[in-house]
Amino acid sequence: MTEQHDPSGTSNDETPAGTPPGYGWSAEPPAPAAEETRPLPPFQQPASPATTTAPVRRPGGLTAAVLAGALLLGGAAGVGGAAWYDAWKGDDQTVSSTGSSGPISASNAANLPSGTVEKVAATVLPSVVKINVRGNSGSGSGSGIVLDDQGHILTNNHVVSLAGDGGSITASFNDGKTVRAQVVGTDSVTDLAVIKVDGVSGLKPATLGKSSDLRVGQSVVAIGSPYGLNSTVTTGIVSALNRPVSVQSEDDSQPSDPFGFGQQQQQQPSQSTTYPAIQTDAAINPGNSGGPLVDMSGRVVGINSSIRTSDSGGLGGSGGSIGLGFAIPIDEALPIVNQIIDGDSPTHARLAISVSDVGSDTLAQGAQVESVESGGPADKAGLRKGDVITKVDDEVIDSSESLVATVRGHRPDEKVTITYLRDGKTQTTTATLGSDAKTTNS
Repeated sequence: MTEQHDPSGTSNDETPAGTPPGYGWSAEPPAPAAEETRPLPPFQQPASPATTTAPVRRPGGLTAAVLAGALLLGGAAGVGGAAWYDAWKGDDQTVSSTGSSGPISASNAANLPSGTVEKVAATVLPSVVKINVRGNSGSGSGSGIVLDDQGHILTNNHVVSLAGDGGSITASFNDGKTVRAQVVGTDSVTDLAVIKVDGVSGLKPATLGKSSDLRVGQSVVAIGSPYGLNSTVTTGIVSALNRPVSVQSEDDSQPSDPFGFGQQQQQQPSQSTTYPAIQTDAAINPGNSGGPLVDMSGRVVGINSSIRTSDSGGLGGSGGSIGLGFAIPIDEALPIVNQIIDGDSPTHARLAISVSDVGSDTLAQGAQVESVESGGPADKAGLRKGDVITKVDDEVIDSSESLVATVRGHRPDEKVTITYLRDGKTQTTTATLGSDAKTTNS
């Protein structure tokens, strides 16, 4: 997307609420040290299907800078993702990991009661794969979703990024078959990736739902390969919707600039990811990244991507699920996925402003405009420096990251109604969102 925080403003990188690698950027104050959110360490691949031990490194040994209050990724190959890698060496503690729980056939679902977890599991498991990644810096695993019978599989960018240019990726199916996979395309801005397997028959594409139909309190099921334990099913509810979640990539030496002013390249590893997440208390752990979050009809409504974890938890402090998991809404993911499969470069909406959080000395909440790009969507809508954006359509904006996430939930050329404060008075304007297709920044 084209909305980014102004490096000179109050940066939510200091107080993120969510994290590609590490999900969850939000405008919440920094979490206490005992419950700091950070990128999930990758899940280390077992040496063999037999039970093995996987060393886990404490957070202090992470190869990426950890943001205070940042959320964890739930995938495999990216720093901050819910995945494990051999590169994360350590002798603090070990975790036992085992192989598959056994193949599940979609036909098993025929006689199961509708709306039950058993029915959902039997329906969806054949459409979920474990993604195994190996690169120069180690190996790891995450999860993926079968999109079609042509072999396209959806996962997170941070899951496949470990492979780099010279690494390898394989997909392990529920029936025990493992085949090589190739990257079709990736998008670091939304932390999405599509890989493809060839020569595999009988693929069962997942049924896609609508994340816009979700309601808080609704039951959901998460499926994936946490800690390499493929075909794992966990349950919970939708805890919140449109939760602003931000994730910082490996190289966070450059501040994020989601509003279109910085020089960050969209596909560079320093890119941060902010999105309007589905929050769930279904257990999501390292290795779950890229796997589906599904409703009780077995329809994919989100892509599990990050968690907030307790720094004081087990696993040598690397952190696991504490009931705060985050998924990318399928409605926001599909346009990007379709562009990747069609061979196009992914595009993202942009408002072309830089913003900061409103100072704590004021009662107003929102995203304060720091600068406006001349001729951009915000400029054409009449916004100017000093305005405080409080709503986009009906979505309340309470921080700069909230605005980033909300705009990233839209597509280029969409019209939005913006509510803002100027000189203490509430005003509204309509903006037609731009596109980053012809820009060098995101």
